[in-house]
Amino acid sequence: MEQQAWRSAELADLPALLALEQQAFQGDRLTRRQLRWLIQKGHAQLDLLQIKKDACWQLAGYVLLLFHRGTSLARLYSLAVAPDWQGQGLGQLLLARAETLALAEGCAMVRLEVRQDNLVALKLYQQQGYRRFAQYADYYEDHSPAWRLQKRLRKAPEGVQRHVPYYQQTLPFTCGPAALLMAMGAQQAETRLDQRHELQLWREATSIFMTSGHGGCGPRGLALAAWRRGFAVSLWVNQEGPLFTKGVRSPMKKEVLEKVHQDFSEQLAEQGIEEQRIAISLQDMQQALEAGWIPLILMSSWRMSRSKSPHWVVVTALDAQFVYIHDPEIDEEDQKSCLDTQQVPITHLEFERMACFGQEKLRACVLVGPVRAA
Repeated sequence: MEQQAWRSAELADLPALLALEQQAFQGDRLTRRQLRWLIQKGHAQLDLLQIKKDACWQLAGYVLLLFHRGTSLARLYSLAVAPDWQGQGLGQLLLARAETLALAEGCAMVRLEVRQDNLVALKLYQQQGYRRFAQYADYYEDHSPAWRLQKRLRKAPEGVQRHVPYYQQTLPFTCGPAALLMAMGAQQAETRLDQRHELQLWREATSIFMTSGHGGCGPRGLALAAWRRGFAVSLWVNQEGPLFTKGVRSPMKKEVLEKVHQDFSEQLAEQGIEEQRIAISLQDMQQALEAGWIPLILMSSWRMSRSKSPHWVVVTALDAQFVYIHDPEIDEEDQKSCLDTQQVPITHLEFERMACFGQEKLRACVLVGPVRAA
């Protein structure tokens, strides 16, 4: 084959990329605005394959990967081969490039979506070790479904996994209620996963004040909200007293936080809910998953989105290398979708770093168990 070269896309490549989109795809094409964002600001890698023919370099194809900060997951968002170069094995070459880029970014897994009627692409992916693990309904512009495929780049034994329905938080401050909805939905299929229920939980579990904006939910409020709905709960918090007070300067707000904490503590005592005054370990979490519990974990969002705020996620699985989470927050501005925030793999070491918030090194977990016997 002619001389080949790889390079990262630049803004000057936009006309050629848009032309390739028109040639390679019948629909679901990337727009100029999307491509510009991905090249300039997106947490992504867009690599071009150029081939020299008749002393001229031609754009033969591209591969686009999206990355999820703080995780070991890469998503193959798009792969295109120019019509003049199809049938020459470039699809396999682009796929290998995607895996090389993912490994260079520290990722251990690549996921992608493909049309169920695209038999050529399905054959390519399956030949290269990609396996179906889910279906996504109404994925494409014409409402056709997609197969979800994934490949482990670094092998690890499979561990315990729970089926947890996914729910996206509808407001910036409702990650805790959204995570709790997912956990309750895993334990009881009849649980309503909607905004009305999400806001009901937020009103019950909020600590009223945070560093700014609307109040967030602490572990004690979430535990009580789950208990009131009939679920077993186990609470793990490595600190006594009111939480999230270091970022609050107003004496009045601190006083309110202290009163809310006292009220939550009294309610927990009345219901006989004990606090484990230690941080939950990965071994404890694995045992909880095996016993049928769903862990809600308080994270620092800094390593994922560069924002300094507490954030709740749901642990869905754990194996010898990774902790898998459902993250209720979707950064749509960065071309993310709910496909990027479900079953996200995080290495054990990175998870231990992320599951710790603030200068006080707060670690909190709410285990949501099955519905209690009447």
